[in-house]
Amino acid sequence: MCGRFSLTTDEEILNERFRLAGGAESYVARYNCAPTQMLAVVPNADPGRISYFRWGLIPFWAKDISIGNKLINARAETILEKPAFRNAFRTRRCLVLSDGFFEWKKSGKLKVPYYITLQNHEPFAMAGIWETWEDKIGVSFRSFSIITTAANDLMQPLHNRMPVILNPEDEPVWLERNYASGLQALLKPFPSNRLKAYRVSVLINSPRNDSPDIIVYNLE
Repeated sequence: MCGRFSLTTDEEILNERFRLAGGAESYVARYNCAPTQMLAVVPNADPGRISYFRWGLIPFWAKDISIGNKLINARAETILEKPAFRNAFRTRRCLVLSDGFFEWKKSGKLKVPYYITLQNHEPFAMAGIWETWEDKIGVSFRSFSIITTAANDLMQPLHNRMPVILNPEDEPVWLERNYASGLQALLKPFPSNRLKAYRVSVLINSPRNDSPDIIVYNLE
């Protein structure tokens, strides 16, 4: 699964990397992106700028916003089978902007956090889907899920799942409005040799912590 990630890259670099014209809201670096937070995505409905959606997809038919807490990830293998995800996969896809994600390795009774980034430390896009939900008084919320796939060789010692990281050349395809069967071929493990992982502080365990100390190499 993917339960935490970071986005600390300078805004100008993000705009250049993803060919964006900025965002409607002020950009703030985030070292500890967590579920229920409003986080940076590029939706196919507005692919030229950063938008901020709630992490944890809320299907349009949901009776309560809390369902999103259980839908932070969507499995690639079953995404077209699940009522909560299949319509969004067909028509509402997004890039979830990131420069690293976290996973926990079991060590006896402990869970040791690791930070996974590209070898070159550049930002990347995780494959996401999004949805619009309206509450009883007509207030709309936009939310998203990150699609996960089987772990690659690097990730397997940490967890059996990992987020789908898109190749840059596949990002425009992912943002096309019309569904195509070939999209599922993009939902595959990212090559191990293009990633690296290192141990970090348990500060990551609390969403209240959001500082550069979280992504510093740590052996404690």
